[in-house]
Amino acid sequence: MRYIALLRGINVGGNTMIKMTELKAAFEQCGFESVVTYINSGNIAFDIDRLQLPALQKSARIKGVRDTESTLTTTIEQTIEKQFAKQIPVIIREQPHIAHILNNNPFAGRFESHKEMHVLFLKEEMPDEKIEQLLVAAPEKERFAALGREIYCHLPMGVADSLLGKSFIEKKLKVAVTGRNWRTVEKLGEL
Repeated sequence: MRYIALLRGINVGGNTMIKMTELKAAFEQCGFESVVTYINSGNIAFDIDRLQLPALQKSARIKGVRDTESTLTTTIEQTIEKQFAKQIPVIIREQPHIAHILNNNPFAGRFESHKEMHVLFLKEEMPDEKIEQLLVAAPEKERFAALGREIYCHLPMGVADSLLGKSFIEKKLKVAVTGRNWRTVEKLGEL
């Protein structure tokens, strides 16, 4: 099965710098195969045989983790902390899910440039009351739609002065996310 790992906040500040070649090597040391990175912001595609999961759980001393995404997330976060002395949150998606994200964009055909569209990835679905708070707080020209564990953001005026740029979702709503622009999401579907 092919997976996408999305590392939050990597290589955007002085404290989270990791070379992609070193990160790729760390993933390969975990036993992941066909590891590919995309740009310098923590997008990694990799293959894993599901039969490897029990060995990953044992080597990472993971107890009680039942699903594959949780096992992979814990393994990758522990590996990064051990090899790079950094605590980097990781979000995992099965690679075929990226096609689902691309095909279900509620704003398809309603944006002029890929620069206007962003997708926020969450570990868990956002509660309804927080979705409502986001929709109420959105300025007139900004549009948001939460579908499953993703939030689609149409920001025609750019990110800098948007709710996303002001970290409203993380600071006000207390929801941890990692975002990617539309072009990056399209590329993740090809990795």
